[in-house]
Amino acid sequence: MYDILIKNAQLRRKTGLWNIAIEKGIIQKITKQPIRAKAAKTIDAAGNLVTESYVNTHLHLCKVYTLEMMDAKALNAYHGEGMGGAMTAIELAARVKANYNEKWILPNVRKALKLAALNGNLHIRAFADVDSKAKLIGLKALLKARDEFKGVVDVQVVAFPQDGIVREPGTLDLIKEAMDLGADVVGGIPWIEFTEKDEQTHVDEMMKLAIAYDADISMLVDDAGDPTLKTLEMLAVRTIEEGRIGRSLAHHARAMALYPTPYFKKISALMKQAGMGVVSDPHTGPLHARVKELLAEGNLVCIGQDDISDAYYPYGRNNMLEVAFLASHLLWMTTFPEMETLYDLITVNPAKGINLPKFGLKEKNNANLVVLDAKNVCDAFRYHKAPLHVISHGKLLKPGRMG
Repeated sequence: MYDILIKNAQLRRKTGLWNIAIEKGIIQKITKQPIRAKAAKTIDAAGNLVTESYVNTHLHLCKVYTLEMMDAKALNAYHGEGMGGAMTAIELAARVKANYNEKWILPNVRKALKLAALNGNLHIRAFADVDSKAKLIGLKALLKARDEFKGVVDVQVVAFPQDGIVREPGTLDLIKEAMDLGADVVGGIPWIEFTEKDEQTHVDEMMKLAIAYDADISMLVDDAGDPTLKTLEMLAVRTIEEGRIGRSLAHHARAMALYPTPYFKKISALMKQAGMGVVSDPHTGPLHARVKELLAEGNLVCIGQDDISDAYYPYGRNNMLEVAFLASHLLWMTTFPEMETLYDLITVNPAKGINLPKFGLKEKNNANLVVLDAKNVCDAFRYHKAPLHVISHGKLLKPGRMG
């Protein structure tokens, strides 16, 4: 007997209807042939699309639903023409951290993670600000939520020095403490430092920590309208020098939109050598990484939610179909093949980017699946509805556990 049997499923890039058998958290069989064995739970997909679940590689989870605590100054600065005020926006947004308290952070985080489960977004790399203002308050809340939602939504907690380490003395020690408390990933935002020397120091110190704790790195790089920024290059080079291939992930890289083409080609080659992907969040700022060109060059690219109702972005539901729907317009990826590529950017690509084992709709992989209320990817994006069914770690999630 199987735990779950899904019948009459439409699969991406495949013809006909398929049957999927799940047992002990693993996809045991995918076949067009009828599966005669019984199952504790049988789901008739009725020709709807069944895919692997969604992965969000970039969410500032400690800040969700803080928009009402702020005025419009940070939003105006971050979204201003050319993103020349991106650093100012971060400085303005930092005011919310003066009131950080787990009593309101943790309920906000739980709300966001329940929405994630409802929308089949079962793996999240979540950033927690760690600095002289936030201290470890947000990080501790995320660690609690990570443990609460284990087996429903898997959360990788990033210890993130949002305001820099050189310009914020004492932050490096706090990041070390965060890793000792159990943070999963070393964060970084080197471009926020004032000089190129300090940017390199930021990259170097975070890399030392990642090596010491055998942790992956996630860094926000070149996130402003300045084509002279080179922190993406710094991260790629340092990753190669340390032999940590596939252990670094770059986020935003918005200045890439302004790179001269020869420099872009060089950066693309360096990232491939480093095994380093790029997370783009094109809906949260007027500039974004050159997604289509990166894909054409063979780079790993994914798309993230970034923010949910905070000082940088007023919307968001932890719904990756909605994020891809927005990206389809912003990136002009509107043909059927491009839609399929976009779907990869919210499923299998981000899974590679954050090193998820045994991910994907294949036999012997982990059973993290969604049964959609749509027959194809185009309709999935068009309506971006919550899935009809969400299967996390081989278990069918009940509505009460999803929000």
